[in-house]
Amino acid sequence: MTTKELISDIAAASGISKAEVSQLVSAISQLLADTLLQGTPVHIQDFGDFELRDKKERITVHPKTGVRTLTPAKKQITFKQNPTLKADIKNI
Repeated sequence: MTTKELISDIAAASGISKAEVSQLVSAISQLLADTLLQGTPVHIQDFGDFELRDKKERITVHPKTGVRTLTPAKKQITFKQNPTLKADIKNI
């Protein structure tokens, strides 16, 4: 689903104009990003949790050449799904 499709579906389901929904989706995504960048996890009820985690540096190996490279440490957004959502996905 693209952002345009999301906006259209929300507008159709709620009766709110696409312009207003677009502003709302933009504001929500910006708020989520800002919250995660501050290091605060985000919990969305009945959906899951987003969190910013540190990945350690590690050595990776190129599969064709076998060259080993040191991959530096970085931050990564992780998502842990709600148990109810996880069960629903298993039943598909």
